[in-house]
Amino acid sequence: MPASLPAQDDPGAALFPGFASQFVETAPGVRIHARSGGEGPPLLLLHGHPQTHAIWHRVAPTLAQHFTLVLADLRGYGDSSKPAGKADHANYSKRTMALDMRRLMQALGHGRFAVLAHDRGARVAHRLAVDHAEAVSRLVMLDIAPTLAMYEQTSEAFARAYWHWFFLIQPAPLPERLITADPAAYIRDVMGRRSAGLAPFDPRALAEYMRAAALPGTAHGLCEDYRASAGIDLLHDRADRDAGRRLNQPLMALWGAEGVIQRCFYPLAEWQRVASDVCGQALPCGHYIAEEAPEALLAAALPFLQGGVA
Repeated sequence: MPASLPAQDDPGAALFPGFASQFVETAPGVRIHARSGGEGPPLLLLHGHPQTHAIWHRVAPTLAQHFTLVLADLRGYGDSSKPAGKADHANYSKRTMALDMRRLMQALGHGRFAVLAHDRGARVAHRLAVDHAEAVSRLVMLDIAPTLAMYEQTSEAFARAYWHWFFLIQPAPLPERLITADPAAYIRDVMGRRSAGLAPFDPRALAEYMRAAALPGTAHGLCEDYRASAGIDLLHDRADRDAGRRLNQPLMALWGAEGVIQRCFYPLAEWQRVASDVCGQALPCGHYIAEEAPEALLAAALPFLQGGVA
């Protein structure tokens, strides 16, 4: 059964008034932290790197008028568990992280649900929709192209812009040691070097990202997420491609017109390679869509999530 966190012990509560904080055990020794609230059909929200579920604080009040929201911290991030990585990084594979989310939603009573996901969370959502197709009704993917496409099409421009992809996959403990030396600086540097700088971020949310980055094990969790994506996740994605497995759920891809995805890839075309029912567009912002352009995100995603766009 989910365990609740008392409000006085919940550092992120101020960003989500009226939402409950819970922990769900999804594997032996692994607990996923989530926040839930709202009314209506279930919608799972998944964040990216190097953030937490706090990214959704500007869109959650409106979404909660239409959906029962579950805002989760991915394994290795936020207040979720951060187990030591295995030699093949399988316990941070998107397959394992997707299973965390399937079990989280089952524990909260949601057998079938939609997903709104950003960045690393969207990579988990992709695997969730492949491995647990019966559970996922539709998806909105924010500012990514499929992982396999991005690795296979890596250019110099992409490698320079997404330097952290190649830094974080270095063998332990080199990147962990550098991150833990100054976690707040890591947050500022990674997020602040994007197109909009740090200006779009609520100081409370930024403080939450910095708090979470400094927790024991977070640096290792971040690295293991990326190590898995550069290894075992590619094996899983290639197996899907070889077997002709595609996403059949309606999928909306949204990306920032000022971001790296727009500059280096053709995201709509790449999603059409792996999914059968795709729509999408660029939004007037950079990478952190939910915080940079919450109104534009809601205008595009809400009708789709309600079933108004096929």
